[in-house]
Amino acid sequence: MTRRILLAALALAPLTILVHYVASPGDTWEFVLAAVALVPLAWLIGEATEHAAEHTGPGVGGFLNATFGNAPELIIALIAVNEGLTEVVRGSLVGSVVGNLLLVLGFSLLFGGKGAVDRGSSFVSLGLVGFALALFLIPAVPGWSGDPERDSLAGLSTPVSVALLAIYVLVTWRNLRRHRAAHDGADPDIESWSFRAALLALGAATVLTAFVAEILVGSLETFAEKAHLSHFFVAAVIVAIVGNAAEHGGAVVVAARGKIALAAEIALASSAQVAVFLIPAVALLAWLIDPLALSFRPVEIGVLGTATVFTAIVLRDGRSSRLRGVALLAAYAAAAVAFGIAGDR
Repeated sequence: MTRRILLAALALAPLTILVHYVASPGDTWEFVLAAVALVPLAWLIGEATEHAAEHTGPGVGGFLNATFGNAPELIIALIAVNEGLTEVVRGSLVGSVVGNLLLVLGFSLLFGGKGAVDRGSSFVSLGLVGFALALFLIPAVPGWSGDPERDSLAGLSTPVSVALLAIYVLVTWRNLRRHRAAHDGADPDIESWSFRAALLALGAATVLTAFVAEILVGSLETFAEKAHLSHFFVAAVIVAIVGNAAEHGGAVVVAARGKIALAAEIALASSAQVAVFLIPAVALLAWLIDPLALSFRPVEIGVLGTATVFTAIVLRDGRSSRLRGVALLAAYAAAAVAFGIAGDR
């Protein structure tokens, strides 16, 4: 049923593009429509990536998963860089990590109930997030005074990004293999697509995502003003959730089926992937457009650090429960409030 709904919802992407260029309903409605349209596109990219990976070795499969699995967030971030919305870029990326740690994992434990999670794998992912956070301090702390967009901070962000990508290559390949294998086992009755069909679907979904993401970013400022929300809050909460919506839903569905360990793996591996792959990739690719400094604000560093530590405490014994899920969701609500209070820089 869920797959049928998502397949039908794919029509929202061309509809959004058509409405943007023909009807011009206003930025507020365009933002909402684009945000909803990105959800089935993100799902299709994930599906096509998994099916394409079945025809390749684990190394290529992991590369496809990392590159295209984060395509919606990457495209949104690069378009925002091009528009000069650097606070939106940083906010959405940090919000994505926090959302995976607290929101997705929280709902997974809530729907999954009692069970066991892979403690070793969980702490590898949390360790990667913690390591990334420590490196983020290098360009972030100097940015707490003076111009946070100055070239020297963008320069500091480059070696940090290179180091994180090196760590990603060395450590996460095993998690990517497990992630792919887990998806293969989650839907055993679904026939594999041909490699050509998977690549065509992947290409089409990525192109549509680029158009829809451009509409989303272009209407973000007006939507934020009309909704009386800061640009930072919209980026850190709404855009971050939208960019990960399909994978978020997938983790919760898997948890509801009783595969709690798999759901936790998806949530935690995704948070680590954003921290050590997507954020540095955006920072390096931004040099082709406009240098991006990873000058995260104190609220971003504080919330990310607190979320990492709190998640580690919740999973310290490798057990899950609905109460722990509620605790994580409450922590996410507190994080969202903190983002809201912080406002724009």
